[in-house]
Amino acid sequence: MEHVPHSPYLRALGGQRGALHPALRMYFAATPCGQVGVGKGTFSRVGTPKRWLWPVLRMLQRHGVVHAGWHHDVPFTIRNLSVAGRVVSERTLHLPDGDWTMTDSVSAGAHGRVLDQLGEPVTLSAVFDVSVDEDALALRSRRVGIRLGRVRVRLPRLIAPVVRLRESAEKQAGNQRVALTVDMPLIGRIYEYEGVFTYRIERVA
Repeated sequence: MEHVPHSPYLRALGGQRGALHPALRMYFAATPCGQVGVGKGTFSRVGTPKRWLWPVLRMLQRHGVVHAGWHHDVPFTIRNLSVAGRVVSERTLHLPDGDWTMTDSVSAGAHGRVLDQLGEPVTLSAVFDVSVDEDALALRSRRVGIRLGRVRVRLPRLIAPVVRLRESAEKQAGNQRVALTVDMPLIGRIYEYEGVFTYRIERVA
């Protein structure tokens, strides 16, 4: 049997990984060479209803970080690949005006954390604490950085957004739920998505 190394998520969890729901252990595991993880589902909501934020978010949208607007019942597709110890993901929203894809790459960080780099080219980066909440996986950002041209800037905690993500397995066989929120000091919620999907491992075409 081919040995598949632990993904950054499972390495970060260490001894906690056994408390994770079995479906999530499969989802967050490294995919074997020649295989890809594929998820299909629907976001009940994605974006922000704060219209004044949309022009700012459109700058990030162009780089595949977040999508400006406020949408409900949006079909989406996930593709996860393991590349050189990283998890490379694409999340494609199938919107009425066309598809839009968010890209990110997750690698192992120090002290049981993970580093998530978002956008193409990398535009935002965040370091996350990783834990098990009941049998779900929970991420909470410790610091966030942004790239301005060739300069990378770590945002001070007083103004840095706090990103929280929770992945859980539903009672229905094969269903998973994902919920993400992004909150900024003084402003509050600036971005979110929540949805349900199914997931399987396939051979790379």
